[in-house]
Amino acid sequence: VQLQASGGGLVQAGGSLRLSCASSGRAFDAYEMAWFRQAPGKEREFVATANWDGRETRYADSVKGRFTISRDTALGTVRLQMDNLRSEDTAVYYCAARVGIDIATSVDAYRYWGRGTQVTVSS
Repeated sequence: VQLQASGGGLVQAGGSLRLSCASSGRAFDAYEMAWFRQAPGKEREFVATANWDGRETRYADSVKGRFTISRDTALGTVRLQMDNLRSEDTAVYYCAARVGIDIATSVDAYRYWGRGTQVTVSS
């Protein structure tokens, strides 16, 4: 599967952005889809994930209540709605996919990665 993320940009603290990740290739509903991020000088970290049908989701504690992951099977996309953004949310955001039943939050669990999209939150 090939992934293409978009929607990043510059926003003031307290604002919102919505990221999208378009997939191509094998059936979209065969994959668990996730978002990770990497800030300068830091390791890549888990943000959110949704299982194959979107009914099960999981979030990092740092974004819980502010970010929402959703998937559109018909369009083969996964989105990340980010509200009440903070300066510490500044990072390159990546979408990722894996074939699996259980929810996974580790970088190593994901085989397929898209190019990142930059999110910058000014304080």
